[in-house]
Amino acid sequence: MPLRVAYLVYRGNPHCGGQGVYTRYLARELAALGHEVEVFSGPPYPELDDPAQLTRVPSLDLYRPDNPFRVPWPWEFKSRIDVQEFAIMCGAGFPEPYTFSLRVRRMLRHRRHQFDLLHDNQCLGTGLARMIDDGWPVLTTLHHPITVDRDLDLAHEQRRWRRLAMRRWYGFLGMQTKVARRIPRHLTVSESSKRDIAAHMDIPLDRLHVVPVGVDPETFRPVPGVARVRGRIMTTASADVPMKGLAPLLEALAKVRTERDDAHLVVIGKMKGKSPIPALIERLGLEGSVTFVSGVTTERIVELYAEAEVAAVPSLYEGFSLPAIEAMACGVPVVATTGGALPEVVGRDGDTGLLVPPGDPSALAAGLRRVLDDHDLRAGIGERGRARVLERFTWRITAARTVEQYRALLDDQLPNDRAARC
Repeated sequence: MPLRVAYLVYRGNPHCGGQGVYTRYLARELAALGHEVEVFSGPPYPELDDPAQLTRVPSLDLYRPDNPFRVPWPWEFKSRIDVQEFAIMCGAGFPEPYTFSLRVRRMLRHRRHQFDLLHDNQCLGTGLARMIDDGWPVLTTLHHPITVDRDLDLAHEQRRWRRLAMRRWYGFLGMQTKVARRIPRHLTVSESSKRDIAAHMDIPLDRLHVVPVGVDPETFRPVPGVARVRGRIMTTASADVPMKGLAPLLEALAKVRTERDDAHLVVIGKMKGKSPIPALIERLGLEGSVTFVSGVTTERIVELYAEAEVAAVPSLYEGFSLPAIEAMACGVPVVATTGGALPEVVGRDGDTGLLVPPGDPSALAAGLRRVLDDHDLRAGIGERGRARVLERFTWRITAARTVEQYRALLDDQLPNDRAARC
């Protein structure tokens, strides 16, 4: 029977991070399988194939790209939640998971009869725990434990005041961990994430179930009419998040260019103000060899993959990696690190991709040179990589396996419901 799903995402940015992408394609494929999905999202809102699926959960939107950490006008404060949101931000905290969960609970308090279950995408706010108390069957997607992001950020920051600010910013993790332990069933995207979530958040392994995310193989595909650009390396990596490993990749590029002066890098992403990356590019002598591209369409990104001879995924850690499977689906050979779940995603070293240790520019440079210098290796890895994605990592597969978990959650809930009635 079709299921009615209330799906929560506290921020659904369609162009940055994986939450907006996950939301868009999961909602689309669940609907294609015959289920009803209503997406409740805070700003920035996701771009859904069916806009009728989206219900906006307004907030003060304190982190707008054009005005981050803004001070709202007095008339924007309409509730106690608004005051809490601004106060937490003023205290250097990140309020969105907490305040979104309170707002969405208020929004859904008279709609329990309209849905079979609630699917939360890593908000894990206090309001979610209260919805469990209200009788909602709740399942979450935990992509990976954010404690890993925090620890890596702290490890790469030497300034004491910045470390204190980071600890305050990540203060919401205590709430998320507490709420997560109350939820009976979690989805996660890899065996690596499953182990890390159990270790970092003290969640029993039998509550964690692996459902990998996917890619749209009709969108991300080889484009035969586009010629490869000799020496082109492509990556999708934030310039300002140490975990994504752009700095080691730039060092690797400098090493590659000592032997191949045609090697150059296209980065899908952009730098924030005061980023350390421009200084690193200058120090390594890479001016003119690194191009940042942002704000382009998905179709243009596919063309950029088609122009690349190799894609690099230099992350120090990944709970999964959408950029890896997008590149593989486009038939581009991938050189990735062994950070987190990347070996699970990329597959066997030398067969469907090349794997190197994380944070090792020399090993990364050797892998990139090996692929750039060998046409047959590039073609073989690219072909086998796409086949791996089609077999394992499509959004239709993700949606079908997610529905299996929905039904398991509801089956587990039935004995509890009977006991409550008795």
